[in-house]
Amino acid sequence: MKINVKGVPETMIQTLYARAKETSKENPKIKDEMAVSIVKQLDYDFSNADQDRTMSLGVIARTIVLDKMVEEYLNTHKDTIVINIACGLDTRCYRMKGKYVRWYNLDLPETINIRKQFFKETGPIYQIAKSAMDESYRDDIQYHGENILVIIEGLTMYLSENDIKKIFSIITFKNSTVMVEVMFPFVVKHTKEKSVEGSHAKFTWGIKNGKELEKLLPTFSFLTEVSLVEGMKKLMPIYHVLGKIPFVYNISNKIVVLNNHN
Repeated sequence: MKINVKGVPETMIQTLYARAKETSKENPKIKDEMAVSIVKQLDYDFSNADQDRTMSLGVIARTIVLDKMVEEYLNTHKDTIVINIACGLDTRCYRMKGKYVRWYNLDLPETINIRKQFFKETGPIYQIAKSAMDESYRDDIQYHGENILVIIEGLTMYLSENDIKKIFSIITFKNSTVMVEVMFPFVVKHTKEKSVEGSHAKFTWGIKNGKELEKLLPTFSFLTEVSLVEGMKKLMPIYHVLGKIPFVYNISNKIVVLNNHN
């Protein structure tokens, strides 16, 4: 199947490929059989992604960390609706099956059109073809006061501060917790993703930590953050040592957890 995507949506093909590649290894640190099966169906040149080891390691480290965080949340909050913002071709909803009430995968129409070719999601997993900055997506979510968990991975670094504020201003559900991936400003300035270099996906925004992010978002409180160093430790044992160096720890992407106190 020929896929033609450019810009930020193209990154979803790269992340899918990274998960498929890891799953196919002898001792994989994550298992994503669905990614393997989709990659087999795609007519796409993965040679750049093959050379971009940094991107691949980052994707796997993030998957390890977020899978653990999401699973722990769902295990302790039985009555939860999950909203996966900028879902791309993410398959976490299948790895977490049975642990949530409903799961909404939200992304731009062009991305959801691609997703629909591989996933028929009509409940308890649903698809919403809208931007995270389109307030009307709230109307597509069946909500009766349950806990809400919003996941935002691999998105904020491509946006602007105003975009981030807009996205969070729409998350007005009571009892909502957000797990959002952020990139350190130094990394935003000094990194180019080889895998999408021909594309127009560029890192544009970063923030030092969750406390700084909390200052931008009046209705959200900072709860905790986990550095992707935690995922890297599973991939490369040297990170047990490197991760103790403040600079390494600080410049790694983080998953920040915030709570809406509306």
